[in-house]
Amino acid sequence: MKIAVTYENGQVFQHFGHTEQFKVYTVEDGKVTGSEVVDTNGSGHGALAGFLKKLGVNTLICGGIGGGARVALAEAGVELFPGASGDADAQVNAYLAGSLAYNPDTVCNHHHEEGHDCGNHDAHECGHHCGE
Repeated sequence: MKIAVTYENGQVFQHFGHTEQFKVYTVEDGKVTGSEVVDTNGSGHGALAGFLKKLGVNTLICGGIGGGARVALAEAGVELFPGASGDADAQVNAYLAGSLAYNPDTVCNHHHEEGHDCGNHDAHECGHHCGE
């Protein structure tokens, strides 16, 4: 089994579609047997599901994530645990112990970059995935 975590400086990165790295953990018999940090090389949003599938990832732990990415991950067969935060290693250990704190209803909640417009609201906080 392989578990991926959106990753930045040891922490769960909070926007799936903008993550520049995943930490990918290899798990055997319920224990982490190895891990590596993998650069996404500029892949974003929809391409990330295919990126994870090629790595053989079964499970994703992340912060915010939008509807389009949820669908792409489901189609790739990747089980999703959004709404997690904190130390990436600790979150994987919590998942393996059955005690991961996550929120299945979490959606992206990021500040848009200057010039980015969702088109469905005036606020800078998204709360949905902007149709991507």
